[in-house]
Amino acid sequence: YVLPRFTKAVPSALVAIIAMTAFAIFGHFDLRTVGDLGEIKQSLPAFMIPNIPFNFETLAIIFPTAFALSIVGLLESLLTSSIVDDMTDTESDKNKESRGQGIANIVAGFFGGMAGCAMIGQSVINVKSGGRGRLSTLVAGVFLMFLIMVLGDWVVQIPMAALAGVMIMVSIGTFDWSSFSMLRKVPLTDSIVMLVTVITVVATHDLSKGVFAGVILSAIFFVAKISKLKIEETSEEHAIKYIIKGQVFFASVQDFVKSFKTDEQTKKVILDFSEAHIWDDSAVAAIDKVVLKMKDQGIDVDLIGLNESSWKLVEKLATYDQPHRSVSNH
Repeated sequence: YVLPRFTKAVPSALVAIIAMTAFAIFGHFDLRTVGDLGEIKQSLPAFMIPNIPFNFETLAIIFPTAFALSIVGLLESLLTSSIVDDMTDTESDKNKESRGQGIANIVAGFFGGMAGCAMIGQSVINVKSGGRGRLSTLVAGVFLMFLIMVLGDWVVQIPMAALAGVMIMVSIGTFDWSSFSMLRKVPLTDSIVMLVTVITVVATHDLSKGVFAGVILSAIFFVAKISKLKIEETSEEHAIKYIIKGQVFFASVQDFVKSFKTDEQTKKVILDFSEAHIWDDSAVAAIDKVVLKMKDQGIDVDLIGLNESSWKLVEKLATYDQPHRSVSNH
């Protein structure tokens, strides 16, 4: 927070790492360093073709892990793109970014490299240090190569505590603190989804599981919300008209079937779907059940107001004989 007030020519995170490394070396502190995690080879990787059998057995071993990594990498890259877009007030082409990431990971595999993706921490540091264009990405890669090949003996002495401190500050800067105040303003279901997602990520240390939990919970809340039908009954000359409002699908068919009541004096019923949409075969089966029940009671039934997609579904799946239908243009 101090150095950026004076200049952004030198990244404050880099200065902090250098200062803490020098402090640890000259202070003779026994700290865990980058070198303790593994050896850094000061050479470029060579091109290689993976020496594995290309068959379905190998695919069965590789595919689950590869699929999970691709989902996590894609999610984190898209999340990073959204954060950077907000910070720079720009709009990135996320499809192009995803394709580029996939191609880069395929090429990296032929050089013994691991799959990678956009990283929130590094990207935020980059933007806050003044790097807002493609050149900053290129410079970061070239400088990283320079560190490994030329300054590898120095890199291994960097204490992990210094890197952890930088990441903590990045996390603090990246966190949207206003989201706490929004918890009281947004719908309860949205707050529950957000909290469940965060708790799942923290508990499992797996972004994909957190996103999966959030998506499933959102889907459940969404289905519960749109499954509420509103059916209005009006009387016309010699007929009862029911105006169906809402989405007719597997989650709302029970309410749909129970909403129609007729008596011996009823001669004709009009089902108006001009404010409704029919989504699946369960909805068509429910319509069949209602219409056939009324026909068994000697009641003439007309379906009107079906939009084009609903009409096609009813025409394809319905089993009752309904000669009088009208199709709306909505």
